[in-house]
Amino acid sequence: MTSNDSIIEIKNLKTYLGRSWVHQGLNLAVKRGEILGIVGGSGTGKTTLLREILNLTQPVSGSIKIFGHELTTASANTLFAIQQRWGVLFQSNALFSSLTLLDNVIFPLNEHTLLDYETMKDLALLKILMVGLPIDSALKYPAELSGGMQKRAGLARAIILDPELIFLDEPTAGLDPNTAAGLDELILNLQSTMGLTIVMVTHDLDSLWRITNRVAFLGQGVVLCIDNMAKLVKNPNPLIQAFFGGQRGRAAEEGYQHDQHEK
Repeated sequence: MTSNDSIIEIKNLKTYLGRSWVHQGLNLAVKRGEILGIVGGSGTGKTTLLREILNLTQPVSGSIKIFGHELTTASANTLFAIQQRWGVLFQSNALFSSLTLLDNVIFPLNEHTLLDYETMKDLALLKILMVGLPIDSALKYPAELSGGMQKRAGLARAIILDPELIFLDEPTAGLDPNTAAGLDELILNLQSTMGLTIVMVTHDLDSLWRITNRVAFLGQGVVLCIDNMAKLVKNPNPLIQAFFGGQRGRAAEEGYQHDQHEK
């Protein structure tokens, strides 16, 4: 894979947290236009990796390149410019409870642009509609929205700057199966209509089958395997087999096969 094919390149990443090594020479490349899932058992450093890519946590050593820029040594101005090209949906949604949905979605525009309020409002309303929320939800506060609506609101904010790249941290956590499936469909639609590259940390095996192009499995401080789900679940590594080989894993695969047959 050449650098031109990769939107993110991570090489020999080493991370030390809580008296132990979380990453011990981790390598990962994310291809432009793909949906990449990141999975692994508890404590394998999935969220830490995401935080390092977002420049919220610093590794001990190694290289993290996004759009060809080295993040670990980038200037504040370079980081600010890069951050305008990505969007993030945090697990907690990270919506401001004191702001309406509309003003939550507008927030990144206030931070990164010089647009007037009416223009920002129009753009935010467009994104609110794009994520499948009713227009009257714009004036509601996060506490007045269901869990699924809050996730969609977080997505609307993540895409407000028309990013090339979005990060999703456990996007379907806490959602019922139907709401989670609807969110997966939305993510696929946004990916195709906006030409997004998506990096997603998730425990949701149904989501992994439904929407990812490839999945990176973290364990023992490195990426043990990166492949599509059909091949990944057949990988003989004991950690991978333990993760996907149980009843939950089989049910997710069977559900996916059934859905493919129905199509």
